Amino acid sequence: MPALLRSRGHPAGSLLPMDAKCCQLLPSVCTVLADPRHPVADDTCLEKLLDWFKALASPGPSLLVLEENPCLIELILAVLKQGKPNPVLLSFVLRLTGILAASESSFQHLQQQEVVFGAFGEAGPLGSPLWEDMTIRSGWVQGVYIMLQHYSAFQFLCNSGALDVIFALQGDPSLFIAAGANRLLARVLIFSVESEPSRLLSSKDCDWPACAQMMVARVEDALKSHSSSRVQHSLKLLTTLFEHNQDAWTEILWSRIAETVGALLTEEPVQAGHLLVDLFLSMARSPAFSCHECSLWKLVALALKNISLAQVGPLARGLLKLDTCPQAIKAQSLTVLLQPMGCILRASSHRLEFPGLLDEGLSDASSVESLLSTRSSCASLLCQTMAHLEEIQELACLAVEFPHKSLLCSVVTLLQFCTGLAVPSSSFGATVGNILIGCFRVQRAALSLLGALSRWAASVHGEEMLQVFDVLLAYLRSPESRPVILKKALQGTLKWLLSALDPSVSLADSQQHRQFLRDTVQVLQKHMCSPSWEVRDSALEFLSLAMKHLRGQDWFWQELLSSEVSMFLEGLLDDTESYVRASAVKTLGHFSLIAHTGSEIPVSKSNGSAKEVSVGARLLEILSSDSEGFPRRAVISVFIDWLKEGHPEVLAAPEEFVSQALQAVDGDLDWEVKIRALELVDIFITQTFGRFGLRESSASSGSFLARPPVHLPDLLQIFCQMKMFAFLFRALQDCDRPVALKACEVLLALKSNICKDKCPEQQKSSPLGDAAQLKEGPTGTRSSLLSLPVGEAAEKSCKDPERLQLILESMDLESLQRTLDVSSDYLERSPQSLLQDILSAAGNAEENKADCY
Repeated sequence: MPALLRSRGHPAGSLLPMDAKCCQLLPSVCTVLADPRHPVADDTCLEKLLDWFKALASPGPSLLVLEENPCLIELILAVLKQGKPNPVLLSFVLRLTGILAASESSFQHLQQQEVVFGAFGEAGPLGSPLWEDMTIRSGWVQGVYIMLQHYSAFQFLCNSGALDVIFALQGDPSLFIAAGANRLLARVLIFSVESEPSRLLSSKDCDWPACAQMMVARVEDALKSHSSSRVQHSLKLLTTLFEHNQDAWTEILWSRIAETVGALLTEEPVQAGHLLVDLFLSMARSPAFSCHECSLWKLVALALKNISLAQVGPLARGLLKLDTCPQAIKAQSLTVLLQPMGCILRASSHRLEFPGLLDEGLSDASSVESLLSTRSSCASLLCQTMAHLEEIQELACLAVEFPHKSLLCSVVTLLQFCTGLAVPSSSFGATVGNILIGCFRVQRAALSLLGALSRWAASVHGEEMLQVFDVLLAYLRSPESRPVILKKALQGTLKWLLSALDPSVSLADSQQHRQFLRDTVQVLQKHMCSPSWEVRDSALEFLSLAMKHLRGQDWFWQELLSSEVSMFLEGLLDDTESYVRASAVKTLGHFSLIAHTGSEIPVSKSNGSAKEVSVGARLLEILSSDSEGFPRRAVISVFIDWLKEGHPEVLAAPEEFVSQALQAVDGDLDWEVKIRALELVDIFITQTFGRFGLRESSASSGSFLARPPVHLPDLLQIFCQMKMFAFLFRALQDCDRPVALKACEVLLALKSNICKDKCPEQQKSSPLGDAAQLKEGPTGTRSSLLSLPVGEAAEKSCKDPERLQLILESMDLESLQRTLDVSSDYLERSPQSLLQDILSAAGNAEENKADCY
């Protein structure tokens, strides 16, 4: 790959329209591309060229582009006439031809010079050995698809024999090409029908346009052929068609083929079940089939009954999510999803607690048991089923009666089977138990579904709730639980703990929740000492989320404050894993904040303010010295929260708090740390103006008691003493553009407050005319926008409030912000740069051969 082409970025869709310079460069580029002696070493440049030509052609007819740049046609013809062209280059030319021929006037112009026929007709690659190359077939399909936007292109395809080629490509070894062929065929059929809108379509052959009539006949023949591959190709085509067109005529098409498709559902076993599922889902989502009396729904009901349970799950889930689906079909869909879970329930001793539940509508229990009794299909079926059931829990309304208690019991039973705790009630149960014990995939899926079922917690009481808590604790306590299983168990635990916030929870149930929390905290403290860093991190994540969501619950905080959680948290600040240190910082910072700002929560002696002061100092030490970026970012995030919400340590001396943080960050090489430090400064400035009565403090910036008004110079003096301006000016010159941009935004906000009462004529020109220029940043143009003092002049200026005010007034921050908003490589992303890169790469071919990349 040429170094020059690789070094510059030209993201898709970012190129600009053609200008005079590009017009001058384009002929040379076309000459280079057409020359076999200059093979294109970096095919990404061709993709970016296509993006550019798409942008040029999209506003209107591309005929003007062709007329002004005849070199494009010369390039296309030159490559098409080559005996053995580079496949990548020929694919590019085919797609370029499609782009240029997408307007009718350009198509006619290209036809006159036999370009279209040479590219997409028999004279082109499809009639030569070149067709064996997958890259060329792909370019041909894409080019034709782009071109098919007008009637002339449609006629060309019909008259050139291209439709036979496209039908053949349905079976291409490349799935990408096969999918493209299906999309193209669907587009041709839609074009054929809509090209004669005045004709009243019916199910009779004679009422259909000739091309559409032929295509539908081929689809019907394939569906009746008993050829597995042909049936699959036609089903994929129909699915694509119904996905891309939802007009009323598709219902007429369906009336022609419904009986043929229905016949596929009566075969034993049903072939291509997964493709029939895709077809019915694409149709069910179409407004054309929203009528409940439509024949589609009869076939959908048959599909739910006859398609294998291992394949029909996505159809059942999709139908439950559709508002237009008939209630009877939704009920049948839910029954389908519940069948495997019903078998699990019947396989254990719990069958006596829920006699007959989940059995209704089960047409063939033996087939389900057969799937669950086979090791190869058991886990896959259960995981797929539980994923579907979890997804429908997110629906605001299921629209059908949902047996949540029996499902909850079956999930608990399944988790017990996986740990050997379930008691089988039959030989089937014993078989399932042997298959499931220690099954990681099923455990993960079941714990995820168990958490989702917490939406029904308000109606779960007593023994049922205890079963849920017991199985969660079993997984939390098990030394054999993998880290990801423990994480899932903790996520489920949090969701069920949050259910205690429901006002309908009784006192007895609330006591259960509290005992569950007490047991969880004890287990959590052990996990915080686990040798696995993933386990330690998951425990911290649980604590942080629990504190966020249960912040106002006294019972929760009493448990935390009476435990040794804070001690463990402080210990994890020195963890060997940076991710864990970062999580410990966030969690301890959150703990400290909430424990000292909630007036309703008494702070125990062991967690007194003296200890919390040491937490703040410890976090500052991490910010100054931790070798990894994650913990340092976490500290700044904690400080932002403390500043916003009014941590006592911050309230005591906000200026000192922010100043110490900035000193710790100064010189940090992590751009995210610097960005967050600037956010801290921004919030502090807003709060400070509010506290001193110079402006109202926004709600998001925290609430502080207003101090007596002060003069602006006094406030600036405070900022100077904190060395805040020095920090902002250094950030403004930072080599990381996001940091400089954020610093500019902060200074703009500060300038608007300081200079808001001054008239424009009072804002004098810069007193720093002979000062050194701002050093070059990534854009290369910032030095022309403003001047800042450097060296000793900078140190003096940052201590002088009056001089600082003059500097702010004279700085053209608005222009700087506009410059920084532009990507640092905006020049390199231009079409002109792309063309120059191609020419330079061609001129340095020998050099590029030695490219180490």
